[in-house]
Amino acid sequence: MTVSLRGTREVRKNYQIFRLAGLLDAFSEPTFRKVIGNFIDEGPYHAILVLSQIDFIDSSGLGALVQLVKKAQTAGGSLQIVTNARVTQTVKLVRLEKFLSLQPSVEAAIENIEK
Repeated sequence: MTVSLRGTREVRKNYQIFRLAGLLDAFSEPTFRKVIGNFIDEGPYHAILVLSQIDFIDSSGLGALVQLVKKAQTAGGSLQIVTNARVTQTVKLVRLEKFLSLQPSVEAAIENIEK
């Protein structure tokens, strides 16, 4: 059995950073959405998803990202997404780049939270 998505979590003062690698697809999406959603519920409510090591994202993964953005916003936080070219291209195909708050780096995402 292979694990298609791996990651780490780091909590800082008013935000948390998730660094993910692998595939964000229909197989990994239910666990991804549940785990990240639970951490957003626990707080801090601002979250940064670092997807620069994601090899593939499909419509299930995009749907989970949309749900997680809404969850963070409902809690009074935000979800910033640091991407790579492949993820950015997929997101732009469905015109979600503004809604998903794509960022070029973790530093840019942190700046966006601290505005």
